[in-house]
Amino acid sequence: MGFQPASPQLFLLILSLLLRLQLFSSMAFTGKYEIESEKNYDDFMKRLGLSSDTIEKGRNFKVISEIKQDGQNFTWSQHYPGGHSISNSFTIGKETEMETVGNKKFKVSVKMEGGKVVVDSPHYHHTAEIVDGKLVEVSVLLVPT
Repeated sequence: MGFQPASPQLFLLILSLLLRLQLFSSMAFTGKYEIESEKNYDDFMKRLGLSSDTIEKGRNFKVISEIKQDGQNFTWSQHYPGGHSISNSFTIGKETEMETVGNKKFKVSVKMEGGKVVVDSPHYHHTAEIVDGKLVEVSVLLVPT
């Protein structure tokens, strides 16, 4: 028989509330976040081709990620010690050009999957989500070592 709402008006009210909750939860990224910990830092940086000296210098950097979200539009900035910053703006579901801290540019489409911001390229997979008020990012290089 299946689910039958009590009335079309009640169904529309529930649907409207669910859409508002989804929109509210999607605004959860706005804020400033400081790196608290990193896993596999050395291996990841070596795979990027960075020298041991550069890896060591960056080990204790306190990078601040600042995110501004307006619906599906994001501005994602990273502030490094010494005043260096990079900023990328994108819209979920649309192709955009992004820039790395090393000034390399690449084109990607950014998706939202299960509350996570997802960036995929042929050589890189990155996810970001908010967990207990903290920004959790996972970056994976897909190129062989």
